[in-house]
Amino acid sequence: MTLEEMLADLPRHCAVGTKRSAKGYRSSWTGYKLHLDVADGMVPLSALLSAASLHDSQAAIPLATLTAARRVRSLYDLMDSAYDVGEIKDHSRSLGHVPIIEANPWGKAERKRNWPRGGTAPARRIPDRGEDPLWRAHGRRAVNARLKDDFGGRTVRVRGHDKVMCHLMFGILALTVDQLMRLVP
Repeated sequence: MTLEEMLADLPRHCAVGTKRSAKGYRSSWTGYKLHLDVADGMVPLSALLSAASLHDSQAAIPLATLTAARRVRSLYDLMDSAYDVGEIKDHSRSLGHVPIIEANPWGKAERKRNWPRGGTAPARRIPDRGEDPLWRAHGRRAVNARLKDDFGGRTVRVRGHDKVMCHLMFGILALTVDQLMRLVP
């Protein structure tokens, strides 16, 4: 598919989204979901707005293609465990990138068999800077928190895909400028 076809294929309607917290509690919201591609230094590169019911992994390929085709030239794609899918890794390699994707402990049957009966997924640890390339992911997770807390992303009081995207893009623009100012010594 071309990039335009991929973007047109994403649902853009208002929907109900649900996610599970690290402690196992579910939370739901009505509206949309913002998908961000973020560079080192927590600088946003690309953004897509979809229906809240869309799983994060379904926006990964269009978002990576958008960034690679129109924004920057990068060497790797860093993603969390929600993106631990073979098709996403293959697409990342087809763009000339190295996929660095955290393993999804619930996604593989052989990993589940090795855990004690009734056990839970192994706790995530913060990787050491020298030992693991996933240490970069911990800084990137703060972008969504800053967008929500500091730049108006938590409460959006407009309706419609285009108006919501416009509201969020003003916050992303301010966040980008703030992050770039922090990079300058």
